[in-house]
Amino acid sequence: MKLLSEILYKCDLLEIAGSTDIEIRNPVFDSRKVGEGDLFIAIRGLNSDGHDFISQALDSGAVAVVCEKFPEKLPEKISFIKVNDSSKALGVIASNFFDNPSANLKIIGVTGTNGKTTVASLLHKLMNSLGYKCGLVSTICNKIGNDELDSLYTTPDAIALNGLFHDMIKQGCEYCFMEVSSHAIHQNRVADVKFAGGIFTNITHDHLDYHKTFLEYINTKKAFFDNLPRESFALVNLDDKNGQVMLQNTLAKKYAFGIKNLADYHAKIIENQLTGLVLNIEGREVWCKLVGEFNAYNLLAIYACSRLLGIESDESLTALSSLEPVEGRFDYFISPGKIIAITDYAHTPDALENVLTTIQSLRKGSENLITVVGCGGNRDTAKRPLMASISATYSNKVILTSDNPRFEEPEAIIRDMQKGLDPVSSKKAVVILNRAEAIKAASAMAREDDIILVAGKGHEKYQEIKGVKHPFDDKMILKEALA
Repeated sequence: MKLLSEILYKCDLLEIAGSTDIEIRNPVFDSRKVGEGDLFIAIRGLNSDGHDFISQALDSGAVAVVCEKFPEKLPEKISFIKVNDSSKALGVIASNFFDNPSANLKIIGVTGTNGKTTVASLLHKLMNSLGYKCGLVSTICNKIGNDELDSLYTTPDAIALNGLFHDMIKQGCEYCFMEVSSHAIHQNRVADVKFAGGIFTNITHDHLDYHKTFLEYINTKKAFFDNLPRESFALVNLDDKNGQVMLQNTLAKKYAFGIKNLADYHAKIIENQLTGLVLNIEGREVWCKLVGEFNAYNLLAIYACSRLLGIESDESLTALSSLEPVEGRFDYFISPGKIIAITDYAHTPDALENVLTTIQSLRKGSENLITVVGCGGNRDTAKRPLMASISATYSNKVILTSDNPRFEEPEAIIRDMQKGLDPVSSKKAVVILNRAEAIKAASAMAREDDIILVAGKGHEKYQEIKGVKHPFDDKMILKEALA
């Protein structure tokens, strides 16, 4: 329990009706979860407006409401607080309620289109291996030390996020590495989080169903760096043309990493094989278990961040060489029939091309590459033709299938994808709507030394159809089909 006046500290208050000298059990922004003694924060969302559910929250026991617009008639004995932006206020309230945990934890935020999960997850592994207890907030899972918690979103809501930080501190964590999605930045889920550093991996076509334009998407990512405090660091990929854009208005200390351009932290790829990468980092050669140029960038970002956190070069490189790939990211095995099978989370055109070009660089020349790919429903439709076109460009055979169709019909999604296929590419492509059957078909087509790529879902253990998440595991189905 905390006084309302305490958890409103630093909020941009416009008007107060009622007392702030009352105790609050919990801050809540979902009216369905309100209980006796709670504070309800009315948030304007994409599909609904929390202001429409104020009466429901009061019926459930809310004793105070934070909102952008007062109801026409204010109920007696209920405190109402008007703010300019409820979503920003939620971040401040959540931080205050959990005793401002981000001020007592060194939090590193990783943002970008691709690489967020790998960079955040492997930084967590690297620092843990060096004896630092760390937290992780990622797409795959959340962690406190080595204890694993379920993850519903890339970046949780402000209340859940600050609750996680609070638990990390209670359990002795010194660092937290977290993915920061563009949705989280735009929706103020990280408002009032004090970051010790920010990392920019890259930016390519994605989420244009939400951000509408690529410029808006870039500016949303940039806003994360604009808001970093002066004592933090901003580390960006200099080989991405928008890397410098991220640094334009930041107050943080500026650093860059790169392979093609000279940067504060530089690497060169010596070898790139299925068994891993040999990199020259700052004049030292290191062998790593990850594969592909895109992972060379991820590893360099991890190394650079560790150095900025005070880890010695030798110590960092030794730890870097022991890191295992993240589940569902160029996750491969060789079947008993000597077929190379790869599952990858690639669900953007750039990520898919990165994986396919990496496979091309590893090919001997005679083997076939069979790609199984789909696109998610109720998401950015503009990338669908690109995903099909890229798959056909690099593959001998393409199977277009269902991904997470959500509330769209898989046939409609695949029709959008087929628009990216010219007459020659169309001859390479077949449609198998059922994803399990598509994976089995690819397995039946493959011969010794062939390569199968199943792209789009990676680590996910479900397929979302009409609002229901059905158990589904690409890698497990692929292993069974090739057994």
